[in-house]
Amino acid sequence: MDTSSAVAALSALAHASRLAAFRLLVQAGPDGLAASRIAESLGIAASSLSFHLKELVHADLVTARQDGRFVIYAARFDRMDALLGFLTENCCGGVPCAAAGPAACAPGAC
Repeated sequence: MDTSSAVAALSALAHASRLAAFRLLVQAGPDGLAASRIAESLGIAASSLSFHLKELVHADLVTARQDGRFVIYAARFDRMDALLGFLTENCCGGVPCAAAGPAACAPGAC
């Protein structure tokens, strides 16, 4: 992931409603959720949710597909992993950490 893509992704996630929607889609897994289900789960008006989901799609963190009369949104796990990799690529001063995850990069872990 390049810097401009990371900035776009972080910018998209830097809003409480978008972050909540993205986290819900991550929990839902690759099958995703219909926009109406997301709105219901998060208590967000459909018009507001549409705007927020569009921002997540534009940042390439979420996909949208038509399923009959529903639009199904799903998290792009490959992009999420790329963003996490970008954020942690210099973890521990460039020395590979012994274990994956935040605890591996804690002070004194390397």
